Amino acid sequence: MKQSLQLRTSQHLALTPQLQQSIRLLQLSTLELHQELEQILGENPLLERLDDPLDHSVRLLADGAISAPVQNGAEATPDTLQPPSEGPAPADGDAPQDGAAEGGDGDAAGAADGDSDWSDVGRAKGPDDDDSRPQIEASHCTLREHLLEQMRVTVTQERDRILMELIIDALDDNGYLEETLEEIHARLPEEAEVDLDELRTSLTLLQSFDPAGVGARSASECLALQIKQMPHVPLVTRRMALVIVDKHLTWFAQREFNKLKKALDCDDEDLREAQAVIRLCNPHPGAEFASDVSDYVVPDVIVKKARNGWAVTLNNDVMPRLRVNAMYANLLKQGKSESAMGAQLQEAKWLIKNMRQRFDTILRVAQAIVERQKNFFSHGAVAMRPLVLREIADTLGLHESTISRVTTQKYMLTPHGMFELKYFFGSHVATEAGGEASSTAIRALIVQLTGAEDPKNPLSDSKIADMLGEQGMVIARRTVAKYREALKIPPVSLRKAL
Repeated sequence: MKQSLQLRTSQHLALTPQLQQSIRLLQLSTLELHQELEQILGENPLLERLDDPLDHSVRLLADGAISAPVQNGAEATPDTLQPPSEGPAPADGDAPQDGAAEGGDGDAAGAADGDSDWSDVGRAKGPDDDDSRPQIEASHCTLREHLLEQMRVTVTQERDRILMELIIDALDDNGYLEETLEEIHARLPEEAEVDLDELRTSLTLLQSFDPAGVGARSASECLALQIKQMPHVPLVTRRMALVIVDKHLTWFAQREFNKLKKALDCDDEDLREAQAVIRLCNPHPGAEFASDVSDYVVPDVIVKKARNGWAVTLNNDVMPRLRVNAMYANLLKQGKSESAMGAQLQEAKWLIKNMRQRFDTILRVAQAIVERQKNFFSHGAVAMRPLVLREIADTLGLHESTISRVTTQKYMLTPHGMFELKYFFGSHVATEAGGEASSTAIRALIVQLTGAEDPKNPLSDSKIADMLGEQGMVIARRTVAKYREALKIPPVSLRKAL
């Protein structure tokens, strides 16, 4: 075969570093975005943040002097860019990817003048503001510490304290004894000469401590311990409740009231009183001492009622205030700095531009969602209309994958509560009139129907499907069951009241 040289032209998409950063920033949540930003700030000296959380705190200097708090924007240059406006921003193709690929070398000239910063205009906070003073978090008391404190004022003998501490250390987070007394006794050294009865005595004393039910070895024992300590409970009712949790707890959980009445030889009123006592118990007595810290969601966009509809704005509290360091930029302009800082300057400019495009894209997508879900904001979830990612993508001229990134882990604060942007997208169900109903609206109707049902005669999945059919929504029983389970609504047998 004869060899020859040929020239061919072809097109392909290259993911530049700037484009990769734009995509990554777009898919990050607010918390992840700020974590990424802190890492970048530590690596790039040409990038600085104006909204330092400690700006309003009194600081102790190295020489022992105390510095006054710095007001917002006190060190900022007057040339400050505003956050993205409420109006739609121009974009074509798969923005912000396409927009992120722009910028290149053309923006490098302005950075040397120190005008490539982007910040939001926050209100200046005085020294009397609640969040201007450092707050000290109260110490958290664990279940172990709570029990040891009671032991110190109850048990006087050192040997008894050691044995009880062994049992306390064997408790799980819910306050249950994970090991049996025999297992605890088996791992004790023989020279300690500990008798199994001593461990039983220590456990009995521990089970009298607060919270009631601690040290139980099963759910039945936990409930029984609490029922025995309840004040002002009639003797007959207390006895019946103890029998239920000891012998018929499974029937009670499954609401087999007829079987319970037959086994206990009682009427509805007696069983109802015993049921009320059992429901006062806490099956997880140690859970209140858990040290889990709640994670609070901060909205990216806020929707408020306006004169001519609904107004969508970005939440300035989650928008970092960034700028290029003016001193380093001037040194670069005068050619007095290392050439390596030129690349860091370009990276700082890219980050500021990509950050601007990220919030701009979030705002545009949120506005498009609100425009199509006006009925939801006016009437609630029952008025939600079917919506898919493709519809928003076609409207804004973006790629469907871009909309998917924008709507993941981004939150909108509305008059009806806080929702992830993905909440407004849902499949559709056909109606008898030939239209479509959103699956979100159907879920809301199921919640309404089950919330208004007669507790003594709750609605079955088939009955709910029939009631939705009367409203023109064609939906199968198994679909109702799927939606009900997704909403964590118990089945009809577990919703039945006595």
